[in-house]
Amino acid sequence: MTDTNDLSQLEADILKAIDAAADLAALEAVRIGTLGKKGSVSQQMAALGKMAPEERKEFGQAVNLVKTRVSDALESRKALLEGAALEARLRSETADITLPVRLGPLSEGRIHPVSQVMDELIEIFADLGFAVAEGPDIETDDYNFTKLNIPEEHPARQEHDTFYFNPGEDGSRLVLRTHTSPVQIRTMLKQKPPIRIIAPGRVYRCDSDQTHTPMFHQIEALVIDEETHMGHLKWVLEEMCKAFFEVDQVTMRFRASHFPFTEPSAEIDIDKAALGKPGEWLEIGGCGMVHPNVLRNCGLDPDKYQGFAFGMGIDRMAMLKYGIPDLRAFFGADLRWLKHYGFSVLDQPTLSGGLSG
Repeated sequence: MTDTNDLSQLEADILKAIDAAADLAALEAVRIGTLGKKGSVSQQMAALGKMAPEERKEFGQAVNLVKTRVSDALESRKALLEGAALEARLRSETADITLPVRLGPLSEGRIHPVSQVMDELIEIFADLGFAVAEGPDIETDDYNFTKLNIPEEHPARQEHDTFYFNPGEDGSRLVLRTHTSPVQIRTMLKQKPPIRIIAPGRVYRCDSDQTHTPMFHQIEALVIDEETHMGHLKWVLEEMCKAFFEVDQVTMRFRASHFPFTEPSAEIDIDKAALGKPGEWLEIGGCGMVHPNVLRNCGLDPDKYQGFAFGMGIDRMAMLKYGIPDLRAFFGADLRWLKHYGFSVLDQPTLSGGLSG
């Protein structure tokens, strides 16, 4: 029979082994060797079955005390070793915070030049007091042509220039809008003057070459009130060009032209001196005073109200400002092109901070 002296010696040996454990693996080996199924303390508990009842009680209490003290010593040593292991790990797993940040999706992503230029133009016109108006890409023949004073025989109505849908049961036809001018019609039909809006968006025409694509982007502006005139139109265009090209002065001229929805009408040319090519003129869009018939078609009295409108291609403005030679590349889905010409997702255009960053 094992006596209490043997238990005391066993406990002393175990506590000595616990203190000598240098790491968690060694401590776990001590725990298994003492409290495991075949451990030294567990074997003492197994011997209780062979003892007389009076001896079993006394010896059992002594073994349980040893077991408790050994368990407490194991937990205490484990906590100490875990702390030391964590400290060693922290020392070995240092991070050099002076290294540059790894590029992630937010830095790798790019804003398309068309989207960037659209945001730039919206920022400019918002500063001039214009609201943004939108309309559907699929329009009625009435809004796209008739209410804009475009006659039935006009070439723009021909299928070689316009994408038509099949006629409806009543003979009416829907079209992919050829300009964003229908947005102006919708605005005049639902809103009384004064009106001051811009209408950016996609437009569609049957055309494709280096400077034309079947789908492109356009921005138009409309001002309707009782006093506005061509002088206001020219001032707005000059301020827009100075802000967009980020120059102090822009030389602009109007060339007489004809559009069914404006009278008088003009083409807008700017001197390329703003772009480092003095003496050359560049056409950027068309403009004019809103035709009286258009006002009548929208329920406005042309004897009381007048206004101006102008439009330009956003894609061409992007080509012009950022030196992009081919319009077709805008829609080629080439990631190399987008990485070269695209903008950072954090590069938000503002007049105060600079439109192009």
